[in-house]
Amino acid sequence: MPNLARAILVIVAVFVVAVGITLVVRKRTAGVESLGPALSSADLRIKDVDLEEVTNGVRWLLRAEQALMYDQEGRTNLRNLTVRVFQKDRSWTILGDEGDLDQKTKNVEIRKNVVITSSDGLRMDTSVIHWDADAQRLWTDEPVTLSRDGSVIQGTAFDMTTDDENATVAGRVRATFTRSR
Repeated sequence: MPNLARAILVIVAVFVVAVGITLVVRKRTAGVESLGPALSSADLRIKDVDLEEVTNGVRWLLRAEQALMYDQEGRTNLRNLTVRVFQKDRSWTILGDEGDLDQKTKNVEIRKNVVITSSDGLRMDTSVIHWDADAQRLWTDEPVTLSRDGSVIQGTAFDMTTDDENATVAGRVRATFTRSR
């Protein structure tokens, strides 16, 4: 689990920094396509967001159907997002129906049908995942399932920090392990 914890934290940290910087730059330079009548009070709407960044040797790609920026709230809402992170020895994909980025704190919340998968077969499912940028903490208080090669760990919460590189599945935990052949 320590490698999983480290990889997930790297993914989320890179995602937070890159999305914030890119959205601010795009706000000033990107043409904005009209989405029809105003559906929200967003200050800026960007349709079909495609961002690519390389940070500390890690390449990531972000795709979202829509980004809504709320300047007064200091928040950017992303809808139907996919983040692909390419590390030296593996890659990760994060899917979520929606998410929010706090522009000041760089904290992130990804919600609804959150699935994190790695190229080496690890998968994490939950309904919401949070990234606290100051504490370098990835967590959820919602049920979580981790699985790989038929082994499954389920719990009612998940918590991981980068300083100790430990991941904790908490609450009522159920684990089923299968033997590798």
